[in-house]
Amino acid sequence: MDEKFFPMHKEDKPQHQGSDDEDSEEEMSDYDSDLSDDCWDGSSWESLPDVCLRCLFTFLSDRDRRSAALVCHHWHNVMRSPSLWRCRYFHFSGRLSKFRQSEYCSAVTYARYLGVYLERLEVCVCPPRRSLVAQRLEQVISGLISELTRVRAPLHSLSIVKLELDRPAWTPGLRNSLINSLIRFIQKVGSKLSSICLSRMRNNTFQGLELLSALSNSQSRFSPRYCISSLGLEGFFSSATYVHLNSDMPCILRNLRGLTDLRLSYSCVSDQLLIALQHKHRVGKRTTSRDGSPLQKLSLHCALNEPHQQLVSGDSWEALASSCPDLQIKFTVDQIINTDCLARMLLREIPLTEYGMTAFYSPDVTWSAKPVLSNLLPQYRRSLQFLTLDLTNCSEDLDEELLELVKVCKRLEQLRIWAFLEIRTVERLLQIRLTERTQLNKIRVRIYSVNEDTSEEEDQLEDMLSSYRHLPPELQFYAILCPYV
Repeated sequence: MDEKFFPMHKEDKPQHQGSDDEDSEEEMSDYDSDLSDDCWDGSSWESLPDVCLRCLFTFLSDRDRRSAALVCHHWHNVMRSPSLWRCRYFHFSGRLSKFRQSEYCSAVTYARYLGVYLERLEVCVCPPRRSLVAQRLEQVISGLISELTRVRAPLHSLSIVKLELDRPAWTPGLRNSLINSLIRFIQKVGSKLSSICLSRMRNNTFQGLELLSALSNSQSRFSPRYCISSLGLEGFFSSATYVHLNSDMPCILRNLRGLTDLRLSYSCVSDQLLIALQHKHRVGKRTTSRDGSPLQKLSLHCALNEPHQQLVSGDSWEALASSCPDLQIKFTVDQIINTDCLARMLLREIPLTEYGMTAFYSPDVTWSAKPVLSNLLPQYRRSLQFLTLDLTNCSEDLDEELLELVKVCKRLEQLRIWAFLEIRTVERLLQIRLTERTQLNKIRVRIYSVNEDTSEEEDQLEDMLSSYRHLPPELQFYAILCPYV
């Protein structure tokens, strides 16, 4: 951020120590000296109730909030309302700029003066390529976390994504310092956390399990009414880590009370993990109702460069689905085009409700997407609700297979398809929706074309859609044609 934050009243400020804090406090007081004595009377804005002003101020950036706070004392006091500072998003790149305040100063200053109000924090990192950039990122993130620990921020939701600690730029010392800062925060003030997302953190096995153990242990020390209900761990471990072979991971997840939404990489999945999730619910029935909350959503992401060759029993999936009757499974597959591997993962016993697949394959590859559309996905005809496909099938026609899949999946609500398709297929999709299906209310189609000049095909698509000007109001339909480069 480019500007300073707003000072609080003396009784609202946390206790500070050291000359650095005093200097920052002097800087923060500059706002009061700039305020005019009289409220701006150029319009009726000054008569707006505080609740309306707070609602409007939520849409302003920090720079605009500073300007608004200088309008009058009334606006200045409203701007210091805790409700305006409960959510915060930071994007850290680790790069220096002579035009902006340093990331470290802006983040630490925010945490120092407004961290006592912070309930939701999202941090997105631009993964570093150089050790100097990684050093700056470690400094700003550790400084932010340490300051939030000091002011005992009442965080309910914490998200730190795209750290990618397996990059060479992160030295062992920087990784250790960052992980230790997070562990200290969880141990001291993590009691109110209900949602944590650490996607693409890329830890090694030891550090990843150490951090998850801190989460599990913190729950055992705090009141049962505080528990983590949502946990995002896609890409939490390094892509070279065979997490499914480690017995500690199931034990840690088993001890997390109240977990209803879990997001994992498929490399973590094993029979032991599914049994642990099933057993967690059974144990909870003998304690409190909050502890016994069954798992409701399990999202699995599987990428080509991550381990996905393990065998998981269909009986384990069936037992988990039986113990969690409302369980919904989301599967996202990225660049895995081996049909045998897909068949090993997509077992019939999985209560699959959402499936997404990205498969970029060249014409000289012997793989075909037809078995996936004709054999694997139809086995979820009674559960599949959301389907997303991005396929480069320039050497094979998938129109009939796709249309048949849409027909048999009776609960399908949303369809997103990016592929080489015929223009006629779009019309047939609309006909299926208008004549047979009422639940399919969101259709997004992107038709790839091998031609750079797609004007003729676009005219065909427009002529075809001209016959469907009056679609049902609940139907969100979109179709576009674009050249595939």
